[in-house]
Amino acid sequence: MSEDLNRIEALVEKLKAYLHTRLTELTLSAAEKTAKVMSVLIAVLLAALVFFLFLTILLIGIALLIGEWLQSYWLGFFITAGIVFILGIVGWKTKDRWLRVPIMNQLLNIFFNDKNNETH
Repeated sequence: MSEDLNRIEALVEKLKAYLHTRLTELTLSAAEKTAKVMSVLIAVLLAALVFFLFLTILLIGIALLIGEWLQSYWLGFFITAGIVFILGIVGWKTKDRWLRVPIMNQLLNIFFNDKNNETH
């Protein structure tokens, strides 16, 4: 009887050690995936900032060029603003295709692609 009790105690200890190791592994995996998501988010935000600055300077140049052609700078800026407004509406209507789906695919790739690399 004592021998069976010792085996059960050893089994319980091994089970505790396994669960502790598995919990640690899951915590590290979650931290790694969170770090990947954050790095992608920061990279996208920096790229968006650079693109925004580029687009702003480009649109100011286009507005000045149109204004010079029409001999009215304010008219050039209004025409450019109207074009940007129309493009913004088109972009808003199609945002699912060019924004939401690629972001979802990237996140799904980060969270579920590593499943093939894990051993259970």
